[in-house]
Amino acid sequence: MGRFFSDVVEQALRDIYYDMASGHGQESFRRLEEASEAGDGDATCLLARCLCGYQYTWVGHGFPEDDKRAEKLMHKSVEQGSAVGVLLALRSGELSPQLMQKMPFSSLQEAFNIVLAKAEQGDAFCQYTIGNVYFWWDFLRIEGKGRDSFSSDAEFKNYMKNSISKCEGWFLKAYEGGMYHAGNNLNNYYQKGDEDFIPPMPWKCQGLWQKGADKGYPPHQYLYARELDKAGKTDNAFYWHKKAMDNGELDSCFYVGLAYERGDVVPQDCSYAASCYEKGLTIENVGCLNRLGALYFDGKGVPQNYEKGVQMILKAHELSDSKWGFPYLGKACFYGYGLPQDYTQARKYLEQVNANHVESSYLLGLIYAQGLGVAPDIKRGVEYLQRTGNYPPAKEELKNYKKTLFGKWVRR
Repeated sequence: MGRFFSDVVEQALRDIYYDMASGHGQESFRRLEEASEAGDGDATCLLARCLCGYQYTWVGHGFPEDDKRAEKLMHKSVEQGSAVGVLLALRSGELSPQLMQKMPFSSLQEAFNIVLAKAEQGDAFCQYTIGNVYFWWDFLRIEGKGRDSFSSDAEFKNYMKNSISKCEGWFLKAYEGGMYHAGNNLNNYYQKGDEDFIPPMPWKCQGLWQKGADKGYPPHQYLYARELDKAGKTDNAFYWHKKAMDNGELDSCFYVGLAYERGDVVPQDCSYAASCYEKGLTIENVGCLNRLGALYFDGKGVPQNYEKGVQMILKAHELSDSKWGFPYLGKACFYGYGLPQDYTQARKYLEQVNANHVESSYLLGLIYAQGLGVAPDIKRGVEYLQRTGNYPPAKEELKNYKKTLFGKWVRR
């Protein structure tokens, strides 16, 4: 039997939280299912969390998301006598009066005290759970208190301030002990404070993601890398993005791929860049969809495949309204590359592209000057062509037009 929970639960906590990059999350998920069926309420509680999405467990584990099953399991954990399950059911809004009658505890305070004792003895998951009791104000219901319990607003405010502030110490212990989620809540606590009870303390965030990165939390290796990106420390940022990606943090795939595609901090390798972007498709990363689509469109690092390229770029637009790939979509419609040739649709895409994009301006120049899918407008077409500067195809096309003595552009 483990120190705080059953052996199955303690191993699962290591695999799912404390040693996330081990790659054993799925294996522990299956063992939790077996333990839950055998009556282990803590296993049932942890299993429910695994099914609740990225806010509860790392997306890198690849757990299924199933809110209905999670709800049933959370109820089951309470009935099976999991004290931590009671607190998590309370936190998730699932602890109804009817469910409370089924728990083998005389009160919420009794369940809280059991979890608190484990937290005080050093269990990081319980430390995180206790931190959340204070962070989310669940202590009010546990203690059966409210504004009416106090003789004045000042007394109530002091009670709230003292209670809420306890979350910081518990989150710090949990973060040190392996709960990366505690770092996320600490960041929110420091950045936003808590209404008029706790003022923001943004300076305390300094070094938070670096600490998580050093401790090996892949999501925080990614967040620390983003901090370094913004600070212009590209070499160091790449190191942490690469480490995060290798540990399974798929949000970093875009940045590692981009570095290899551009060849700025590492030797250029479009083939490896494509493999990085491919990993990012698992979470439908918009940047990975756009960049890999462009590589397929241009045939860089992968065999040229217009249809595959435009479908990825269209998917990125669908997911985020991203217009980054509009030059490719406009070109695809203009020439019929991977999409039906459609000058009208090509124009709609191209007119939303930045005016400095040379090839898009060139194609718009052709559309207007030659009247492709639109009434001919040589003047407007020439203006687009002139935007391209020394772009050879545009310079050649401009030879077909001249300005009359009256200042009108006409075809030669």
